[in-house]
Amino acid sequence: MPVAELLPIRDLQACCAPIVREVMSERNAESLARSMKALADPARLRLMSMVAAHDGGEACVCDLTEPLGLSQPTVSHHLKVLVDAGFLSRTKRGTWAYFRVVPGSLDALSSFLTAA
Repeated sequence: MPVAELLPIRDLQACCAPIVREVMSERNAESLARSMKALADPARLRLMSMVAAHDGGEACVCDLTEPLGLSQPTVSHHLKVLVDAGFLSRTKRGTWAYFRVVPGSLDALSSFLTAA
């Protein structure tokens, strides 16, 4: 799945009405499916939860590897998928990367799926 084809989750409300109000275009359906696939992994769901629950709502990749029980490269891959989909933001400080949930990113997905 090429990253360039992902529609950032923050753009869903701007382009797409909730699925119960009108028929979704093929392009929007494909883009939404790719964004949802970013969350459709148990490790990624746990990472979202771990980052959101971490002190200050921000977590270093070094704090996420051991509790998740996966190698650092695997955790970094999952985090990159979540960043590319617009669910997490990444800040680099020295050799470490810090992650934070993008405000409203899950709300945008939720509102898209529910009736108005």
